[in-house]
Amino acid sequence: MDAPSRQLNLEIRDAVVKALATRRPILHHLNADTSWLLQVPRPAHAVKHGSRIYFNILIDPWFVGGQSDVAKWFSQQFHATQSAVQNMADVDAMARHVELLAGGLRLGTGSKAHAATATAHMETLVDAVAISHEFTDHCHKQTLLGVHRDVPVFATEQAASLISGWNHFRTVVTTPTFTDEADWHHYSLAPLPSWLSISRLTSSQDALFYHSALLITFATHPLLASATPKKRSSLSIYGDGTEDVASTPPEPAECVIYTPHGIPHTALTPIATADPPLHTLAFLHGLHHVSISSAKQLNLGAKNGLLAQRILKAKYWVATHDEVKKGGGFISWWLRRKAWTLEDALREAKADMATQDTPLSRHGDEFEDVRFQDMASGESRVLE
Repeated sequence: MDAPSRQLNLEIRDAVVKALATRRPILHHLNADTSWLLQVPRPAHAVKHGSRIYFNILIDPWFVGGQSDVAKWFSQQFHATQSAVQNMADVDAMARHVELLAGGLRLGTGSKAHAATATAHMETLVDAVAISHEFTDHCHKQTLLGVHRDVPVFATEQAASLISGWNHFRTVVTTPTFTDEADWHHYSLAPLPSWLSISRLTSSQDALFYHSALLITFATHPLLASATPKKRSSLSIYGDGTEDVASTPPEPAECVIYTPHGIPHTALTPIATADPPLHTLAFLHGLHHVSISSAKQLNLGAKNGLLAQRILKAKYWVATHDEVKKGGGFISWWLRRKAWTLEDALREAKADMATQDTPLSRHGDEFEDVRFQDMASGESRVLE
């Protein structure tokens, strides 16, 4: 490597280390569709000498191979774009590299070797898996069987039943439904640490919960460390031991809402009425409008996403589940896809506001800045 290249490499590395110094969540897009790794920084009181900085949640992993629901003749699909990771070893390598960069800042001189020693013995750095639906593009058996069996899985009722039947994972937890005026602490089910919960949002008009959402909530604010602590075991399967955790923090928590098929904006009242309040850090909702002929809408697309974003006021809106996959089968003859852009949705929404009373018009005449992110396979974002 010549001198200019080495200089550029050092500058890029320094920029990454500075971004990690903010101790903010990191979102990694693992394929071009809807597999993600969310790294949530552990609160200061939960990070002891030599322990890991990030709590790693793997969401709807499908890396290689095909997926088929009902039967191959009915529907079978393959990724059109090669996944950024091919297996769980790649996921662990990604998480380990982030730990090394962040640990270097935390521990100072010689910390890279120290951080490497602290993580080298671990068979996996994934702390939990979250599954949004039982369909095989979200609950992909081949991929999930590559996850260490001691990693707990949080899944919807149908997906949890399916996964339990594989007799692979030691712990499979059914995600509860987050309700109006709820306290997110009550959804922090063992073996999750008390500063994080995984639940879901549902619509009363969606009996099959197709248009539902995963809700990942966390309180990692430094002020938590000053609250009265209590003892609770850490989720890490290799043990940070018992950690001091704050009891019922009064300040609001942050949340990430992941809805690959879209959730009706009318079903988001639990976020607005949560007590303590929830601030939506990231809203993962696709842009493409996908339907079966004209009868059934599958992915709600950009217009619904815009309505939902006006309610949530998420700091980041991230596109998901918009990959146009390869494949076919009987159902493919009836699928209809309209590839919206955010600009298309904004243009039509403004036109609607000018002519009629719509939900968007009742949010005011001015559109707020939408921090939209369209992350390609392999891209990562620090959610500042």
